[in-house]
Amino acid sequence: MSAGPSWKKIVTYSVLVLAPVLCIVLSLCLGRYPLPISAIPGVLLGKFSGGDQISEMYRTIVWDIRMPRALLGALVGGSLAVSGAAFQGLFRNPLVSSGILGVSSGAGFGAALAILLFNNMAATYPCALGFGMLAVFLSYMIGRVYKKTPAIMLVLGGVIVSSVFSALVSFTKYVADPYEQLPTIVFWLMGSLASAGYRDIQFAGIPMLLGMAGLLGIRWRINVLSMGDKEAHALGINTTWTKGFVVFCATLATAGAVCVSGVIGWVGLVIPHIGRMLVGNNNTVLIPVSISLGACFLILVDNLGRILTGSEIPLGILTALVGGPFFVYLLKKTKGGGW
Repeated sequence: MSAGPSWKKIVTYSVLVLAPVLCIVLSLCLGRYPLPISAIPGVLLGKFSGGDQISEMYRTIVWDIRMPRALLGALVGGSLAVSGAAFQGLFRNPLVSSGILGVSSGAGFGAALAILLFNNMAATYPCALGFGMLAVFLSYMIGRVYKKTPAIMLVLGGVIVSSVFSALVSFTKYVADPYEQLPTIVFWLMGSLASAGYRDIQFAGIPMLLGMAGLLGIRWRINVLSMGDKEAHALGINTTWTKGFVVFCATLATAGAVCVSGVIGWVGLVIPHIGRMLVGNNNTVLIPVSISLGACFLILVDNLGRILTGSEIPLGILTALVGGPFFVYLLKKTKGGGW
């Protein structure tokens, strides 16, 4: 009798793993120079073998251009989605997203400051990551003004820090060179994976993977926290430590994503709701489902941005155009229930 649930788990987790893989394979075929899907297995398996000029061109397109972009898209989408799901469970609020504590605004200011001072895109990654983490730390300290960390105080701290860093971003755009620095800042803030490379995966993949792994390991405790502090205390959960760990892991994942992709909205808000429509509110299942759905969503949106027009459409624009109407559909479908 126990074979049924075990097979169900096997099928579920197989789908969760295979769906992003299939999206990555699909993205290898799409682009300005489309490739037949029948050629992809040979290119993937024969990377280190010799071949003619066409095969060499295929290897360059797949391995040097599209593969790092697809892998980075999967990591960024999964990180933003799982952070949004964790924050929604922690704060018990369906309108919370991965940037609720100011990480996106802080990372945006760090990148803008690096472009302004160093005029070097390589400096944007550590600056964006550092300021993103700093923004959440400040939000957390504001939330502990009463020596406790109630959810409403954390959210208010995030609103305050986000507004301050947003003003600082506007200031950097105001003083930036309008011909060189300002377009770079504006384009970065729109979000894009156009310059993705293996170096970006090596730098940002570590915080994203660590953040996602931490949330996966503690996902059952998010269920307890979502019942309220009193219930969590009664069940023996150290709410202060657990909240801090969830915030740290979600921030690590989000900051790692934002520092290489720019500010991409709606992923951390919409994807967890899609997951709830599929599997319910149980974070034990919702967290891995959100990772898989977020990875698939951002890969597909990135492909859409590459093939719709001659020049690439920034991801922040597409996710808002797709996420906004779809969120209205979700509200109509669920009638605001489920919370």
